Amino acid sequence: MSSDILSLGGRVALVTGAGQNVGRQIALHLAQHDCGGVAVNDYHLDRAESVAAEIRAAGGKAIAVQADVTDLAAVKAMNEQIQAELGPVGVLVNNAGNGGANPTAERGKPFWESGPDVWNQSIGVNLYGVMNCSAAVIPGMIERNAPARIITIISDAGRFGDARMEPYAAAKAGAAGFMRSAARTLARYQITANSIAISAMNTVRERPRAIDPAIEKRIFDKYIVRRRGEPEDIANMALFLASDASSWISGQTYPVNGGFMLAL
Repeated sequence: MSSDILSLGGRVALVTGAGQNVGRQIALHLAQHDCGGVAVNDYHLDRAESVAAEIRAAGGKAIAVQADVTDLAAVKAMNEQIQAELGPVGVLVNNAGNGGANPTAERGKPFWESGPDVWNQSIGVNLYGVMNCSAAVIPGMIERNAPARIITIISDAGRFGDARMEPYAAAKAGAAGFMRSAARTLARYQITANSIAISAMNTVRERPRAIDPAIEKRIFDKYIVRRRGEPEDIANMALFLASDASSWISGQTYPVNGGFMLAL
């Protein structure tokens, strides 16, 4: 019997959008806790391969899998590859998000000055991506007849309602609602479904320009813990929800946000 309270019990994990930042750290975290293998997904295969190599170098088991999560056929093909190489997915982390693989400059315009093609850059990846990946792995989870986990990374934009982010906020709120409903449907199959709501993250090292300190101060006046979130902060919660320690938790949204928005 494992003495690791955060053990995944040998479950295979799929983490989408895991080629960098939060997704990468979630994949690394899961690999360290009795994971049957991590499928590292990214739209860019080279990024996924880099993270999978990190996991293998640390003694874990991992493969890189490329797919656009907005394409159901591609997601199903990816799932078949995972099953053939690692086994059925027992932990799904829907992390792929933001503006999708190829956001355009029009995404920054007021939504009423654009249209569905632009709106779907947010809705496609943040809502349909979650639904596509869940639809692909749930049959295998049910057939496996063992505890399984679905975790979706949402945003406080979907809880708070950030200005000028209407399609993105709508998609994230929709994903949280989808997870609550899925939790009720899937409980009989030993499958839990939960969300993690995140806020401003420290990915500035990926940006070509520095953040204005005055703007940064105005942002963090709204936070109880006055700093950006680190990928490890989110990965810690994802690991807990993926582990056996969370077996009696389902249908919940956990804010990991520095106290930007408080939950009852």
